[in-house]
Amino acid sequence: MSEAYLQLKHLSVGYQKHAVISGIDLDIKKGEVIALIGPNGAGKSTILKTLSRALPIIEGNIVLDGKNLTDYQNRELSMKMAVILTDRIKVELMTCRDIVATGRYPYTGRLGILSEEDNARVDEAIAAVHAEEIALKDFNAISDGQRQRILLARAVCQDPEIILLDEPTSFLDVKHKLELLSILTNMARKKNITVITSLHEIDLAEKVADRIVTVKGQEVFGYGEPSEVFSEEGIRRLYDIDNGFFDPLFGNIELQKPEGDTPQVFVLAGGSSGIPVFRDLQRKNIPFATGILYPNENDYQVARLFATEVITEKAYCTITAEALERAKQVMAACPYIIDAGAQTGEMNAAVEELRKLAQESGKLTTAEALSPIRTKK
Repeated sequence: MSEAYLQLKHLSVGYQKHAVISGIDLDIKKGEVIALIGPNGAGKSTILKTLSRALPIIEGNIVLDGKNLTDYQNRELSMKMAVILTDRIKVELMTCRDIVATGRYPYTGRLGILSEEDNARVDEAIAAVHAEEIALKDFNAISDGQRQRILLARAVCQDPEIILLDEPTSFLDVKHKLELLSILTNMARKKNITVITSLHEIDLAEKVADRIVTVKGQEVFGYGEPSEVFSEEGIRRLYDIDNGFFDPLFGNIELQKPEGDTPQVFVLAGGSSGIPVFRDLQRKNIPFATGILYPNENDYQVARLFATEVITEKAYCTITAEALERAKQVMAACPYIIDAGAQTGEMNAAVEELRKLAQESGKLTTAEALSPIRTKK
């Protein structure tokens, strides 16, 4: 579907008629997964609460499926939209299945009696989030992660066209984070449901979202596909990062490089062999140099963030005498050498010469054998 399903037009959101974010203009298609990211307090939850009508619009307009959001009756909107916000719901003497069943109330009569079809939908929703084993347990007696699954099942049970979620992965372990996001993306793909969620884990946002909304200060900082939003400089500016890096290739947040401009260790690396060593040296605050690396290999992507010097060669080219000589000079000046076990072939055969020199030097060691360098206060 090419036309926008949800439109935010010159929207301002906030509290008590005071705008927190202004000038929001977004067109969202049906079946898209949209992730809102940004610093704490930037206004991600405020946008979601305004979309769900928990907060009134300060200025502008929201159009859902061709109709102004303010023109929807509550019951009509409940059939279109399901909402999972961070506010804890308070219930007494209700099982998890009872909670899920409330998702069918927009479809029942005034007495709220579920039909056979409604009950079947409840069971299907519980199965969809893999919560059968806790269906009959007291909702107040389950873990935070299990609560998230039950609330998602309730949302699924509504048969919505759009689901809004505020930090749904905050209380989940790695397994259940992945499970929850997998369920959401499958619903978007298979049922054409639009999913809009705020996430703290930007690596997950990069992997699951079709488009990213970045929120900072009083504006939408950026909007686009993950490849457009997740640049090293873009994430640095969004979060005001001055003590580390965002690696767009791996989608990782990396800590700052070891202190000092003089390398203490030379790491013979290549391919992906050096990454564990680089990380170990970074944790121990030991400055290092490495080589000879090609810019298109994984080791280079991490080394460029951590190393004091990276000796490189052009991609797909045989290592030149110049690169080899520079590597020899730097390696000779380092008190320690670590051979990460890089594989060699025709293009990087010169690394074997460095390996031989390292063995003859008597300086070979391991990262585990080196003591951390403490920062002087």
